[in-house]
Formats: sequence, C-alpha cells, structure tokens
Amino acid sequence: MDKPTRRGRERAATDQDIRRTARKLLVERGPEAVTLRAIARELGITAPALYRYYGSRDDLVEHLRLDVVADLAAELTEEISGLPDDGAVQLFAICRGFRRWALTHTKEFTLVFASPTGEVGSAAGSVATLNRANEPFGRIFLTAAGHLLANFQLEIPPTEAVPVELHDDLTAFQDDLLAVLRESGVDFPPEKLDLGTTYVMIQFWARLYGHVTLEVFGNYPIPMSKPDAVFDALLADLAREIGLDAS
Repeated sequence: MDKPTRRGRERAATDQDIRRTARKLLVERGPEAVTLRAIARELGITAPALYRYYGSRDDLVEHLRLDVVADLAAELTEEISGLPDDGAVQLFAICRGFRRWALTHTKEFTLVFASPTGEVGSAAGSVATLNRANEPFGRIFLTAAGHLLANFQLEIPPTEAVPVELHDDLTAFQDDLLAVLRESGVDFPPEKLDLGTTYVMIQFWARLYGHVTLEVFGNYPIPMSKPDAVFDALLADLAREIGLDAS
C-alpha cells in the first residue's frame, strides 16, 4: 500500500481537527454555535480556509451529524454484544440505551434527532423519522426489530386496520426496510413485512422518540419523580401491544 503524501497527511489531520473542534462547540454550546467562523477562530485559521474541506456550514454539520450517529451506533452495538441472540432482548436494550444516551448527550441529540432539515411538517425533511434507515443507528434498530419479527409470532394489525392515507408511504418504506435487513444478514421473509408490520414499526419508533424527546427537553406534561419507571412502563405498553415481554 502506498504511503500517503505529506500533503495528504496534513489534509487528513486538518479535517480531523475541524470535526473535533465542531464536536467540542456542539457539546459545549449547542448546534447553533457550530459555525465555520467559530471553528476557524478556535483553530486560529481564517474561515475561508475551511472551504477547502467543506463547501458550506450545512456540509460540515452533515458530516458532524454522521459522526454522532456512528458513535451512537457503536456504543449501542457494544452494549448489546454480550446479550443473548434474542431480538426482543436486544431491541428493548437498544431502546433503553438510546434514552440513556439522549439524556447524557443532549446537544448531540438535538443536532441529530431534533433539528428539522426541511419544511416544517415535511416527513422527508425531518431527521427524527426512520427515513435514514441505512445509517448506523437506523440499521442497528431495524436489525434488532427484524430479528424480532422473523422469530416471534407477534400480534400485528391487519392491513385493513392501517389508515388508507398511509398505505403509499408505508409501501415505499418497505423497500428500504428490506434492503437494510438483507444487508445486515437478517434472514427475514419478505412476506412478513406487510403494511400492518410496517405500521407497527413506525408507531413503535414514534412513541419511543416522542417520549425521549419530551424528557430531553423537560417538556413532560407533569413533573415525574421516577422517570425511569415511566419509561419502563412505556416499553411494557409497547411490548404488550404486540404480545411481548419487555423486561
């Protein structure tokens, strides 16, 4: 393998410095503090010099977001690596790990899961959806769900119980889900991923994400003296609805 040139080594090191500085600003001051000017000031260089590596602030923030997502996925992967090869056990461990990470990494959570990237209310522009299923966190979450669906007889609503208005969106999303499951090595029968199953997966994520978001931003309707118990109750409810035990 050819050794990298001196210029290449400097470029890689500089890029690493930029992203490390962007992460530091994110953690200490929040997403709005991550600007090219602020990063340049921290590094002692001029802002235009950063355009060698990133075409815009949005470009830099997207790379930063991917770094955060990859770190989250790696952390959760390590957490479940010692657990039984059981989809239910792993899925609910991921849910608990996601909540714990969100509560201890609030600035990163805000950037990745609570920063709209499109018009208000547009599904395609919200990073809070699972429309980024092929990214590390989406893959780990959906892979565990795939193991669960493939190996358990769940209580799934029939297609006619799914709102007609959602059919087209859910059908389009099925292809993404199947691709992720195949890439992750899950032996998943495509016929099991019907509209009812897809609907349950989206509802599961929406309720999990909604609960965690309320906690992170302190917007739960009433003060909760035992928030862990409230979250465990949510998981128990979600599990019960599909015929599982979340304990």
